[in-house]
Amino acid sequence: MTHTRPIAVAIATCLSLGVTAASAETLRLGDFQSTSHIVSVEGTTKWMAAVEKATNGAITFQHFPAQQAAKSKAQLDAVNNGILDAALLGAIYHADTLPMNSVVGLPGFYGSAAQGTEALQSMLAEGPLRDELLAAGVTPIFGFVLPPYQVLAKKRLGMPADWEALDVRTSGSTQAMTARAVGAVGISIPGPEVYTAVERGRLDAVLFPLASVPGYKLNEVVSHISTNGSFGGYSFIMVLKTSVFEGLSKDVQDAMLKAGAESAAHVAKAQDESVTGLIAQWKSEGIDTYTFTEEEQETLRKAMGAVSTDWVERINSDKAQAVLETYSKLTGNE
Repeated sequence: MTHTRPIAVAIATCLSLGVTAASAETLRLGDFQSTSHIVSVEGTTKWMAAVEKATNGAITFQHFPAQQAAKSKAQLDAVNNGILDAALLGAIYHADTLPMNSVVGLPGFYGSAAQGTEALQSMLAEGPLRDELLAAGVTPIFGFVLPPYQVLAKKRLGMPADWEALDVRTSGSTQAMTARAVGAVGISIPGPEVYTAVERGRLDAVLFPLASVPGYKLNEVVSHISTNGSFGGYSFIMVLKTSVFEGLSKDVQDAMLKAGAESAAHVAKAQDESVTGLIAQWKSEGIDTYTFTEEEQETLRKAMGAVSTDWVERINSDKAQAVLETYSKLTGNE
């Protein structure tokens, strides 16, 4: 693979790193998160640094955060078209191409980012989720999830009657089914555009993981935030174009995967640990951070019960049921 860059710079870089010109590689990596988001700070950025260190500079990255190279839903296309070599995908944004990877969006499965990430890593190592990515022309390096989604709104939402006909921001079609199950209307809007949509009244509420709220400053435009809901999840998957990955040496491939496993566990733990502090901060700012009552929890759980069944039917694949059962087992929800 070749990249357009000054020859003198390439030679100087190779000499300074003590590697041959043939082995030195700068990979173009895109994602749609801002560099201040916890996913970038504790995940993407740390992984890139770890790979560069492990390969003694043989692999470096040109990073395109905040949709600089491609919009949220176009990251996969950008890799396949050669605009990028690697990308941090928001899997749910690519549900048409990666339908079974949207299983993480189902409500009521994992209770923490660490638990969900461990399950996802296992499913990316082998099986239908990995096969689906390979069929799309990319190789998964590591994956992790956000903490379970909560609801952020300008009023307290509890029983389904509170949700009736509200426009609620959801991430992809799977989560849209969750909103519909409780009586709301799911609206798909990329994360970077949610703040303005809430501020201008286009959205009545937002389903969002609490650890990600500061990255989008959503606490500035809502007054009520739930803390013990389970409205589904969201997975990120770091991928390389398969032809690029296969062109790397075995040592570099192994370094990427090892750094990936460590980064996935790290960013998941960091997100979980951040939530407690955020809740305390928001309380001090006058935001109503509330827990659903047992009655509300049970009613919402029953209302959302059909979402998993609908998901299997919508995927319309003989592998979908097996994916759901594996996911249920790995998250302790058999």
